[in-house]
Order: sequence, then C-alpha cells, then structure tokens
Amino acid sequence: MNIHSLTLEQFRNYEHERFVFDPGVNLICGENGQGKTNLLEAVAACSTMRLFRTAQKKEGLRFGADHAFIQAEFTAQGRDFALELRLSRAKAMEIYKNGVRQKRQADVQGLLKTVLFCPEDLMLVRAGAAARRRFLDTALCQLRPNYARYLEEYHRLHEHKTRILRDSEEKPSLLAMWDDFSLRMARIGAQIIRYRAYYCKKLLAHAAAVYADIAPQEALSGEYRTVSTVTDPFADAKQIEKQLIEHVYSHKKAEIAAKSCLSGPHKDDLELLLDGRSAASFGSQGQVRTCTLSLKLAERELFFSEDGEYPVLLLDDVLSELDRRRQDFVLNRISAGQVMITCCEDGISEKLRAGAVFAIKNGKII
Repeated sequence: MNIHSLTLEQFRNYEHERFVFDPGVNLICGENGQGKTNLLEAVAACSTMRLFRTAQKKEGLRFGADHAFIQAEFTAQGRDFALELRLSRAKAMEIYKNGVRQKRQADVQGLLKTVLFCPEDLMLVRAGAAARRRFLDTALCQLRPNYARYLEEYHRLHEHKTRILRDSEEKPSLLAMWDDFSLRMARIGAQIIRYRAYYCKKLLAHAAAVYADIAPQEALSGEYRTVSTVTDPFADAKQIEKQLIEHVYSHKKAEIAAKSCLSGPHKDDLELLLDGRSAASFGSQGQVRTCTLSLKLAERELFFSEDGEYPVLLLDDVLSELDRRRQDFVLNRISAGQVMITCCEDGISEKLRAGAVFAIKNGKII
C-alpha cells in the first residue's frame, strides 16, 4: 500500500499544496504550528473518512474558506486509486473514487489502510481501560466485520440496560426486563471476549518482539483481562456465556443499587507490563512512548498478515523524548511499507539514511 501523491486545497492551514511521497520513509519537518500534523490528518482521513482531531469535518476548512478538498492517489491490492474528499460548511462531506461520487462512506472506508500514532495515543498506556478497549475495537472492527456487528449490538444492549437501571427507582416495573437484557448481553459478550482474546494474544507477541528490537535490555509483556468468572477466554462461546451469566446474576443487587452495568466485557482491559511491572505506573515517558509505538507497529504487522501488504504508518511527533537508539530504529529500521513521520527537532533529517524529507512552514513546502 503506497500513497503516491496528496493534494490539499483550503484544508486547515494549507491554501494549495501537492506532496509527492517516497514509497519508504517520509520525514516531515518544521516548527510547531506549521501544518505537519494537518498533513497526517489529511492522509488518515482518506482511510477513515473522518478527522482524528475533531468530530466536525467543517473544522478542517482553512480560515475564511467555505470549501476544501483532499485528494490522494495511491496503490492498494495492486490497483491504482484516486480518492477525493470534499469538505464544506454547508453540507456533508462528498467522496469521489476515481472520479465517481460514492453514496456511502462504507464503500471506500478502509480502501486505504493507515495506522496512526499521535501524542494523544500515550493515553493508551497511561489512561484507564476504556482507551485500550477503543484501541482493540478499532483494529478488530477493520479486521473482522462480524466483530463490528457484535460490538454494535452489545453497545445497544448496554445502553438500554443502563437506562433501565437508571430509571428503575422511579419505575420499578422496568426491572422486569433486567433478566432479558442481561442474558442477551452475556450471549453477545461471549463472542466479543473470544475475538479480543485471540487478537490480544497475537498483538502482544508481535509487540514484545518489536519492543525487544528497540530496547533489548527491557521486556514488554501483557495480559487480556476480562470478567473474573471467565476461566478461559479462548473457550467455546457457550461456556463463556454461562460464566458471564453466573457473574452478572451474582452482581444483580449491586447493579440495581449502583444503577449501572457492573459486569461484562465493557469492563475489559489490556494490562501492559515492562519487566513485569505496570507500564502505566512505573514506565518512564520514553518507555511509555516506546510501548505505545510497539503496539502500533504490532497492529501494522497484523494488518499485513491479513492483507499481504502494510498499511501506511503515520507517526506524529513520535521521536521526541526517545533516545538516539530508539530514534534510529524509527527512522531507519522499520522495514517495508510506507511511513510518514513528523518532527520539530533540529538535526533529525541528517539521521535519515534513505527516503524523503519535507520542510513545512505556514502550510507550504519550503
């Protein structure tokens, strides 16, 4: 998978600019606020059909502009594509593939696959379990369409059951539906747990190998944590379902008192350890950054094992707070596939042994 060129028109702080990328490493340099992250956001949007820094697509328009577009020319699965996203203040985003307007985002979503690392992803290690669940769910929804359907159904059931519990004090009769929703959540939840368990097993194996390459004196490991009564998350879905039912019924009184769902895979976590200790509690900033990067590169490897080609790797400000050895790994030892890296430190470009360097100032290539 390879992006040949990207054209930005009235997008963020870019008035009009065209980038022609190297098929390997592309280093985007410049001071803060010059448009480096905007460039990666445009690339990622061609994969996900959304802007990763805002839910409002109109916020991607250049100040004072009413329209903008992002156009990417790329190769995927041996075929050439031209994808154009047209943004407007007045209407929804329009998408064109090879000059033909698309009716649904789903028709082109994921045609260009990307894996993004941005500073906010440090929360993947430092933050609570919800951030790590989102990380797992985002990848699994792309890799396994059935998982996406299970997850959507589980979220719907969870929302309804939460509303029942919340309103039960005023309307006690609502609790008559508690059993039905709990049983349905257990059935769907069992499928979600199995998918997550198998994915985490592969992800952690790849992430540990990547971390060992970057920092051989340290060891990354982890474990998928789910409902305590589930003795084997790789077991048959029926067995997991029974164990989930056992757990939720043992917490029925507590759920009613708390007015929230206390049991189920919506509480799952991916525990991350460095040399056997919690990465979140004891990891340095550089170690946490390396841990997150290892997970992202592991995700990239799993995409490759599915599709036979690497997604485009987008690394925003990944080099800061890394020592020289770790910087060298990012710049020169991520083999195969296309990589785009932003940085604002002086002297980084001299360390790049092959690829392209772009210097950005005020939304222009200088």
